Amino acid sequence: MTVVAGGASAARPQLIRAINEQVLLDHIRRSGPVSRTELASLTGLSKPTVFAALGTIERAGLVHATGQRTGVPGPAAILYGVRPEAGFVLALDVGHEFLRGAVADLAGTTRSRLSVRTKAANAMGRVQELADLAAKLLTEAGIEASQLTQTVIGSPGVYDPKRDTLTLTGRLSGWDSPAVLPALRERFGSSLMIENDVDAAALAERVHGHGQEVDSFAFVSVGTGIGMGLVLDGKLRHGAHGVAGEISYLPFAEGSGSDVRDARKRGNFDASASAAAVVRAAKRAGVRRASTAEKVFAAAARGDAIAAAVVAEEALMVAKVVCTVITVVDPELIVLGGGIGQAPGFLEAVIDQVRVLAPVLPDIKATELGTDTVVAGCLAAGLDQAWQHLISRISPPT
Repeated sequence: MTVVAGGASAARPQLIRAINEQVLLDHIRRSGPVSRTELASLTGLSKPTVFAALGTIERAGLVHATGQRTGVPGPAAILYGVRPEAGFVLALDVGHEFLRGAVADLAGTTRSRLSVRTKAANAMGRVQELADLAAKLLTEAGIEASQLTQTVIGSPGVYDPKRDTLTLTGRLSGWDSPAVLPALRERFGSSLMIENDVDAAALAERVHGHGQEVDSFAFVSVGTGIGMGLVLDGKLRHGAHGVAGEISYLPFAEGSGSDVRDARKRGNFDASASAAAVVRAAKRAGVRRASTAEKVFAAAARGDAIAAAVVAEEALMVAKVVCTVITVVDPELIVLGGGIGQAPGFLEAVIDQVRVLAPVLPDIKATELGTDTVVAGCLAAGLDQAWQHLISRISPPT
């Protein structure tokens, strides 16, 4: 991050102050409680500049004194940290079977977390369920809706600005209706932000998971739906049209579970390798009681040779997609997520196939973040957006 000191005479003073305040806030967020002297050392700003900027953001209620550092030579230094109550973020995950959500304060501490099975028969019913879940989360967190700084909904699909709708929404029937976004805005207000659910999962992996130590990785989610979140040079990439990572549309349609109708609606690879495709392949092959992909994998683990062949076919298809990602992007890391991506033994089966297919073998790992990955990513995105909003209110650049 560029630090602008007082000697930059060509820059406007208000802009300089705003940048300096943002620099301080960023260091306080990431470094925890720090003293004014430490902030001067970390940022390269003069002590008078630090004292002035810190005073502004403290009066704005974004930071506060958290204590004193003792046990070192000299006077005890006052430590400054984020004031958690300065803002709150609501994160919601719209799934095919479950709705999940959480509320976090500005320091990133989760104040409430809930998960409910959806019963909605249509898109408007799902919108109402989200509003009901949000109300419960706010009550549990002990805050009012007016205290929210940012709301982020993780949803399948890609935003189409020309039509102001979501497209490519997978198995969420009616979620691409032109009425959905206005209904969401009506209930959640102007602070609403929509993030693709798999992209949100990739953000969570970047902040909390295997992606913390690398600059480039792909989060490949295989489950009820199929998608990918791509992080390059430390940043989430959406592409020119927002469809970067929509791997469900890769022209792979070779699995025995492939379905022509699914291919038209959700893409060839989704029709061949999603959870529904695994079930179809297992039933066609004669696997008994193959009502879910989880049961097919369980049967394979028990030694059912037919189920094991279905799982091996699934691993090969996913390995081909991983190989495609490797040859196009060459990331340092591939993270598998989703119900199938995290299934016992599946990671090893995919790695064995990639080792044969790909020109190089990057690290390939299964996510360890569990079912709240999308919510965690939405919280991360919401906190970044909330900070930007709050900072702009202190010293808006002109």
